[in-house]
Amino acid sequence: DLPVLAIKAVVSTQSTGDQDSVKLFTEKVSEQCGDQRNGVNFLHADGFKFAHPLSHLGRSTNDLPVLAIDSFKHMYLFPKFENIHRPGRLRRFIEDLHSGRLHREFHGEVFNDRSNEDSEPIPLPKDPKLAAKVMAEQQKLDRKKREASTNPPESVFRKLEPNKNRYSLLEKDEL
Repeated sequence: DLPVLAIKAVVSTQSTGDQDSVKLFTEKVSEQCGDQRNGVNFLHADGFKFAHPLSHLGRSTNDLPVLAIDSFKHMYLFPKFENIHRPGRLRRFIEDLHSGRLHREFHGEVFNDRSNEDSEPIPLPKDPKLAAKVMAEQQKLDRKKREASTNPPESVFRKLEPNKNRYSLLEKDEL
């Protein structure tokens, strides 16, 4: 079974449907992912009919349009639908699926190589001294974010101990 990259939007035959998002998705797929059709199925679906799968992604119909890959093992959410306009983002999302990066991220592996690419640049004041101060503060914040994202979670193995309700060799004098 091929994974499915689907846009879930307000899709209907009436004029109230979000046909612009579906049209944009179709255009970007043909521009960026034409050669990926052997590895991924591209489709669009009505977000209201697929509200339950959206809830598994932590999204609701208020968040439509939503773009996600369903690999039939996990569902991977495209971070921001607006990024579909950025060149190569949709293609890279699919390549991340095939390389296993999305799966590793799903299970908690942290990659720092793309941490700031979606952030907007901070406008700097015209005064050079004030601009230097703002840049220094931003660098400090960026460093704290990197340190926080690279620290692994605390291990639970230290807290493990034998279950008091089961037989254990610890503190037994029969041996």
